[in-house]
Amino acid sequence: MKRIILPLSLILCVMTIHAAVKIDRIDPANWFVGMKNTSLQLMVYGENIRQAYVTTDYDGVKIDSIVRLDSPNYLLVYLNLEGVRPGEMTLNFKNGKAVKKVKYELKAREKRGEERTGFTNADVLYMLMPDRFADGNPDNNDIKGMNPYKTDRSQPNQRHGGDLEGIRRHLDYFKELGVTALWFTPVLENNSPGGSYHGYATTDYYRVDPRFGTNDEYYRLTDEAHAKGLKIVMDMIFNHCGFEHPWINDMPSKDWLNTPEWLYDRKDKTKAEVNRKYMQTTYKLTPTVDPYASAIDLKETVDGWFVPSMPDLNQRNPHVIRYLIQNSIWWIETVGIDGIRMDTYPYADAGAMALWMKTMDEEYPNFNVVGETWVSDPPYTAAWQKDSKISQRNSYLKTVMDFSFHAKINQAKYEDTDGSGNGMNRIYENFVYDYLYPDPSSVMAFVENHDTDRFLGNGRDTAALKQAMAILLTVKRIPQLYYGTEILMNGTKEKTDGYVRKDFPGGFPGDDHNAFTTGGRTPEENAMFTWLSRLLHWRQGNDVITKGSQTQFIPYNGVYVIARRYNSKNVMTVVNGTGRTTVFAVKRYAEVIGNNTEAKDVLTDRTVSLTDDTQLEPRKVMILEF
Repeated sequence: MKRIILPLSLILCVMTIHAAVKIDRIDPANWFVGMKNTSLQLMVYGENIRQAYVTTDYDGVKIDSIVRLDSPNYLLVYLNLEGVRPGEMTLNFKNGKAVKKVKYELKAREKRGEERTGFTNADVLYMLMPDRFADGNPDNNDIKGMNPYKTDRSQPNQRHGGDLEGIRRHLDYFKELGVTALWFTPVLENNSPGGSYHGYATTDYYRVDPRFGTNDEYYRLTDEAHAKGLKIVMDMIFNHCGFEHPWINDMPSKDWLNTPEWLYDRKDKTKAEVNRKYMQTTYKLTPTVDPYASAIDLKETVDGWFVPSMPDLNQRNPHVIRYLIQNSIWWIETVGIDGIRMDTYPYADAGAMALWMKTMDEEYPNFNVVGETWVSDPPYTAAWQKDSKISQRNSYLKTVMDFSFHAKINQAKYEDTDGSGNGMNRIYENFVYDYLYPDPSSVMAFVENHDTDRFLGNGRDTAALKQAMAILLTVKRIPQLYYGTEILMNGTKEKTDGYVRKDFPGGFPGDDHNAFTTGGRTPEENAMFTWLSRLLHWRQGNDVITKGSQTQFIPYNGVYVIARRYNSKNVMTVVNGTGRTTVFAVKRYAEVIGNNTEAKDVLTDRTVSLTDDTQLEPRKVMILEF
């Protein structure tokens, strides 16, 4: 009797034929019919799923292609949904004789893409960190089964327990304050050791972090915010994910990440311990626009990792960028978000990000996305805005962040405005370069955020803060506030970012100071809240501010003036940029004042003469309406 020895490859093939088809998940978990782009990418996760064949008999659905990646545990299925109706289709995954049937829902859209309206310069965005704002459900502070972390409010870099429910319970507070849109730092799962309270290390793109709540709670919060006239802006990150994402220890393909070579030599696969092959980004963003940039400089900026615990995604891989594009669409359709803030925008591949923005603009022409472009030079920022004439490529990104304004207003607050370039001269010079922007009114300005020192530093200079707020809320920009500014929250990053991300007082069980209520605030906090709320409510629906032309005057006698005009209405923001009493010389501003003899200061409701010079106290600010 002869022994028959089968080749190992044949044995494995036979074993595969008889193995059950295993599917752990499919991203996205459902989709929507009636999209302008009818292509749908399904990313299927499962042991040895790569070899499976896929069919469906759902009416109208076509399987355009199946992509078998390097890892045996992923399969990409591209479907064409043109003309398909809503319903539940069955996907048949066959491997040899084994077959697995999976139900997949195709939903009807709640709105057409054109009906999704994003944030504009008519809005004021209120930026907050969910973990630090309010704890509405203490039961979700400690979730079993997640990587080790602590909820400890005494530690600035640990999780503190804030969540989506805490935000939902304070929607009326935002209405009282007068903001119109809420931007949260990322709310998706960050299953990282230590907790990653800030949210910038995504480990599941389709799941709200359970310490913040659930997908349903996110929808409820958004729905109730809309009912109160508030928009919701979602923070996303396409440049990198979290180290604990399933893609890291089992990369779908060798080029799924940028410069992943260092990962192969790790002894402990669970830790981000770097070796000589690791490439760190230089954090220098100039190579992305520099016409003379060297290849190595550009590679280090774009392909280098932000930090070892945040793997750098390769958006040049068409399957990666398609996954990310679909994810943003899924959250718009599923939760109804009104805008996206994209983190670390220039660190990702510019061509791929332009494809994302072009796709979004075609599907949602009235939606809006703001990209973080952290360079304090206006030409750099302007090059990233949609339809820029100074860029070699079109980014299709409608809104960029004015880091120049942030830098200059934070310098000016320490200086006296003089005859050279100090003080309010810096703000004047910032707006001089608005000719570089295709649309200055779609640039987002701010004086502080979660990555910067608080505007107040470790003090409480309310005069400087009021001047900054008056300028921010009356110029041709989309203004963004940072949570707690209205109650004089301060702090610096000298020791850690956590000191500019403190808990909002009254948002957590046991707080003895509740700044959400008039009775709970100190007299100083109430004074600032009332002042800012008055200004914010005045700004709402004010066509002079949102539609008007802008004229600025070179600072004179230490006084900086910005005028806005629309039809027959006028607004002048008048700032004494010195620590001394000075004169507002009205004749200098005759081209704006015209024949008007008096104006109302909207900050005090007092009448101000426009025929006689007015003395301005040190650091005085007026917003004159006439």
